[in-house]
Amino acid sequence: MQTVAQEQLEFRLPGPQTAKSLLDWYDREARDLPWRRHGGRRPNAYKVWLSEIMLQQTTVKAVIPYYETFLKRWPTVTKLAEAPLDDVLAAWAGLGYYSRARNLHRCAQVVVAEHGGKFPREEAALRALPGIGPYTAAAIASIAFGAAATPVDGNIERVMARLFAVEEPMPSAKGRIRKLAASLTPPERAGDYAQALMDLGATICTPKRPSCLMCPIQRDCTARAEGIESTLPMRGAKPERPVRVGLAFVALREDGYVLLRRRPESGLLGGMLEVPSTDWRDTLPPIKEALRAAPVSADWWAVPGSVVHVFTHFRLEVQVYRAIVPVESTLTFWADPQRCQWVPRRDLDRVALPSVMRKLIAHGLKEQ
Repeated sequence: MQTVAQEQLEFRLPGPQTAKSLLDWYDREARDLPWRRHGGRRPNAYKVWLSEIMLQQTTVKAVIPYYETFLKRWPTVTKLAEAPLDDVLAAWAGLGYYSRARNLHRCAQVVVAEHGGKFPREEAALRALPGIGPYTAAAIASIAFGAAATPVDGNIERVMARLFAVEEPMPSAKGRIRKLAASLTPPERAGDYAQALMDLGATICTPKRPSCLMCPIQRDCTARAEGIESTLPMRGAKPERPVRVGLAFVALREDGYVLLRRRPESGLLGGMLEVPSTDWRDTLPPIKEALRAAPVSADWWAVPGSVVHVFTHFRLEVQVYRAIVPVESTLTFWADPQRCQWVPRRDLDRVALPSVMRKLIAHGLKEQ
């Protein structure tokens, strides 16, 4: 058995051999993902772009069925550009961060209108497209086009922080980590190298309890040599997530239709359908005042309990009121009534409803 001193003697600084070791490992152990092509063949840029947009803030396991559904319905960027936005939003429902879906649709239209249906090859041109930031542009350029670009996502940040023992806390260390990652990117097979780092971070160099004995670049890892790999990357103190509250009104018409409203195009859940509700604020409005703003004149009653939904920047707690209304009921307070619509209850699964709204409807319609 080797001693700690012998293991330390074997340590070597990260360098060109790091990329080689990682690529050798990737050739043997690469995850089989539907948007990848192996054997030196570069994947289609449309598929790379679609997968990268979907993977933001989401797991591979969650993304795969959405990706396959999108690709079946819209196999090319041209088909996606021609699709109605509501169809795209409905297909996206459940993935969250709905501005990504809107940007996805807008980006497809720009690629078709301004680039002849082909994604540009250069990072700068890719970054000019809607919804494509530095990471996604580098991922497309390297994976789809073989450019020596360096995408840095959360997995790669973690690997680099450990390789170089970066003890500066995140997010202030991001700039330094990007430079360190770029310093190791090989001129050839940059796309495979980026995907290898992603796989390494997802399967071996995990946030907790990294499997260092299985790591193909453990000899190059400074944090491993110093015994601090599990503590990196350092994180600054997270601010407490604020709580917002509101009242939601689930109106069920006697013929089985549910009242929904389309949210404004900009802002949180932009363009999605919602359950009519009060604004989400720090405190609830007085109940009498809130009920005066109900969407239809009806006998509203409070559904026991509340609905909780956690967004990135705040926690939402909503009390739900329910009413059964006659078919001839009219809206009472909308300044913009064209944003409202009655939707058959049986069709709710097919419309662009975010997860929080599905929770509110389920809570409002459950049997008491």
